[in-house]
Amino acid sequence: SIAILLYLSRKFQTPDHWYPSDLQKRARVDEYLSWQHTSIRAKGSEVFLSRLMLPVLIGQPLPPEKVKGITQGLNFVLKQFEEKFLQDKAFIAGTEVSLADLVALVELMQPVGAGYNLFEERPKLAEWRSRVEAAVGPKLFEEAHQGILKAKYM
Repeated sequence: SIAILLYLSRKFQTPDHWYPSDLQKRARVDEYLSWQHTSIRAKGSEVFLSRLMLPVLIGQPLPPEKVKGITQGLNFVLKQFEEKFLQDKAFIAGTEVSLADLVALVELMQPVGAGYNLFEERPKLAEWRSRVEAAVGPKLFEEAHQGILKAKYM
């Protein structure tokens, strides 16, 4: 999916903020896109699976200690995300939204769709989410995430 996003941003010459031509900003986007596969994506998917999909498939919830351990793994990478990538910036690459922000938010909405609101106790993360939503527009954000947010009602 990352390769497709990069291809589309180049092919259709999207606005520069999505995949910046400035090498330092682009390196920041690339750094996040490389890091997220084994961190936020992996841990967020584990939370989604353990809290929602596996209980549906096996007909019962996983043991609470198992779910707690998986959730702690996600919390660890969320702390890294805030400290390493967000820092005190509006967006991952600086002052404008980028592909890195879109990919990050999509991955973080999976646990939310499974009933784990990871934004609740993280004001920095919640503020960043609000900025990304505003940048893409609330209607488009809602449309893009409506399926995952309804998953918890399966």
